[in-house]
Amino acid sequence: MALWDRLKESASTMQTQLMTKKNDLKSGAFRDASMAMCALVAAADGTIDPSERRRVAELIATNEVLQNFPADDLQRRFDDNLNRLTADFDFGKVSVLQEVAKAKKKPAEARAVVQIGIIIGGADGDFDKTEQAVVREACYVLELPPHEFDL
Repeated sequence: MALWDRLKESASTMQTQLMTKKNDLKSGAFRDASMAMCALVAAADGTIDPSERRRVAELIATNEVLQNFPADDLQRRFDDNLNRLTADFDFGKVSVLQEVAKAKKKPAEARAVVQIGIIIGGADGDFDKTEQAVVREACYVLELPPHEFDL
């Protein structure tokens, strides 16, 4: 099976898993951590191109799990995190990873945050090494083993 096919299948499986937990993913910690994860993945290579912003905006608008929250609030949180990362990537990353860490107390939320990062990373068909690396870092912050997500 080609890498792209495996990635699509994995993202589809993760989306299904997220849907089964939709009613458990309503906390502010999950909201904040998931938008921080989206920003980390979007900025992983040091630049944020318009297509990455569109992918996250599309996810915010269409993902049923994220529809637990107002779309404009999610967009604002995502943009705030991106601004931190673009102002000073290394310093911003520390702050954004602290947002991700908010989901650490609830394992289901922590796993969902990582899954959202993987879905965003693979949305363009290429979950590249820099995106994988920031998702792996988030796993460590959330105290989850990266191998659980094939990272």
